[in-house]
Amino acid sequence: MQASTLPADGIVSVSNQQRRRAIVATVIGNGLEWFDFTVYSFFAVIIAKLFFPTGNDLTSLLLAVATFGVGFFMRPVGGILLGIYADRVGRKAALSVTILLMAVGTTMIGLAPTYESIGLFAPLIIVVARLLQGFSAGGEMGSATAFLTEYAPERERAYYSSWIQASIGVAVLLGAAVGTFVTASLDAAALASWGWRLPFLLGIIIGPVGYYIRHHLEETPTFLEEKDKTDSPLKEVIRNFPRETSASFSMVILWTVCTYVLLFYMPTYSVKVLKLPQTTGFIAGMVGGLCIMVLAPIVGRLADRIGRRPLLSGSAALILMLAYPMFAYINSAPSLSTLLIFQLVFGTLIAAYTGPILAAFSELFPAKVLSTGLSVAYNLAVTIFGGFASFFITWLIAATGSTMAPAFYVMIAAAISFVGTRFVREPQYLQPH
Repeated sequence: MQASTLPADGIVSVSNQQRRRAIVATVIGNGLEWFDFTVYSFFAVIIAKLFFPTGNDLTSLLLAVATFGVGFFMRPVGGILLGIYADRVGRKAALSVTILLMAVGTTMIGLAPTYESIGLFAPLIIVVARLLQGFSAGGEMGSATAFLTEYAPERERAYYSSWIQASIGVAVLLGAAVGTFVTASLDAAALASWGWRLPFLLGIIIGPVGYYIRHHLEETPTFLEEKDKTDSPLKEVIRNFPRETSASFSMVILWTVCTYVLLFYMPTYSVKVLKLPQTTGFIAGMVGGLCIMVLAPIVGRLADRIGRRPLLSGSAALILMLAYPMFAYINSAPSLSTLLIFQLVFGTLIAAYTGPILAAFSELFPAKVLSTGLSVAYNLAVTIFGGFASFFITWLIAATGSTMAPAFYVMIAAAISFVGTRFVREPQYLQPH
């Protein structure tokens, strides 16, 4: 596979202060983006009743989680268009656009009248908002990865890019914390009436704050050097980097399944399948988010020393082996303590898998097509395997009567991605001479 064409020292004329600012701005902005996009899944049970009333709880929940998946239809479109924008105009410009679009979509959900108030227009507003959020989220990962890895020294790319995954941990932690606070502080009537809207209305604040942070960043020197060296980033990715794109696609499968099944779906699973209070699922989700937030940078630092492949392959293999017994464990003894152990185990393994993954991707594509290449591979995998994971699992559980459906879904993803990790090439400084 073709490696990145960054200069030998990884970056030119960048101060440590600039690098620190790049990390802080990316973590804050990406965390806010993910919080906006995924808080919907935390409140899917309530949204189902308010916007998709069918007289059948299962049908309403399926419609609600399907609408969560609708946002993923726009992710490849957003990923391609915003990825090209990032490779042609700049990473800073693309990151500023994504956070504004996300804030608009989130605010629409927070202010949407319910089905009881305006009928079919209510779910229509939710669908449009999710499409807008999906377009925004599609451009976030590629632009953020390009931005951070281009600021990083060659021997610290995994560490720098691991902060993107840490920011997703922040989003999970924040979303679960807000969910815990809201559900614990309000009675059922207040929660259904207005309490569920509070996390979404944070989007009104998130937009301007995130835009301000990103707008005042400096563009990466690597992008400025590579700018205008290709007429069409998308055509070049398709023509010259099919193997790199395929390898990235296969590795993203486990990442997205872990994120949307083991983290974001678990509050719904704990209520509907394990019959636990909603606060229990939120508290456990906070533990999973905290594990990722703390451990991803540690794993990234380790990957810069021992390589990306041992961590990627090893964690994928462990997830494959542990998925079934861990789901069997929480089903045999559903409680807060078993859910906490579940999230500790998988939070650690997700951090081990995702800490090095973006550095591995960034070394497959040159800077002039990095955002486009990663956006295409990442968003296609997320759309197919992550976006409708909640829908498929909810339907499978109902159709088969087996509460182990999520375990099989995770195992299939782990097997596919394990194969993909074997194609990872280590950076030149880690290769034997």
